[in-house]
Amino acid sequence: MSSNNVCKICRRLGQKLFLKGEKCFSPKCPMIKKAYPPGARKKRRKSSGSEYGWELAEKQRLRHYYNLSETQFRNYVKNILKGREKVEDAGLLLIRKLEKRLDNVVYKLGFAKSRKEARQLVSHGYFLVNSKPVNIPSFELKKGDKISIRETKKKKTLIKNLSVTLKNYQPPTWLKLDKNKLEGELIGEPTKQDVGVPVDISAIFEFYSR
Repeated sequence: MSSNNVCKICRRLGQKLFLKGEKCFSPKCPMIKKAYPPGARKKRRKSSGSEYGWELAEKQRLRHYYNLSETQFRNYVKNILKGREKVEDAGLLLIRKLEKRLDNVVYKLGFAKSRKEARQLVSHGYFLVNSKPVNIPSFELKKGDKISIRETKKKKTLIKNLSVTLKNYQPPTWLKLDKNKLEGELIGEPTKQDVGVPVDISAIFEFYSR
């Protein structure tokens, strides 16, 4: 997906989803310059305000935030719905599963500028989990797991300047980061507050329950 198309996702949903890394924090962000949906303003259709439309928008926000395909995201929700009677807080479980994906943790540790870049790095074998190579972006980490960068990848352009980039960076409280060794560890559990996009997760479950 091109840079312009990625930025249109945020404009269409009316919310900054931080899909382009550093660009999202700069004055060049289209959400600052064009804070309205793509297309000519006078031709835009007014929102129907339907419950279905609202649920769809909430689903799309969270799906794009984690850079997932529709099939991937639906499977996460459907699997939780199947055992919902056994889950005290289905929304929290969904967030924890999404947050503990290896590509998301790589991003949250500051090893990548965006989730898209994190997925590419994981797929190309940049990382070890508990000293073993893992190249599956959806790999679900658990408390105590340690993430490190393969020695053979540390001289690559995307990695060699990380120490400078991470100098003033602070990861979420459920992650521990060793900036010198470029290693991370999952030391706790994510919470709903760890999600940067304010969404009504119950609406997402309602959408897939139809």
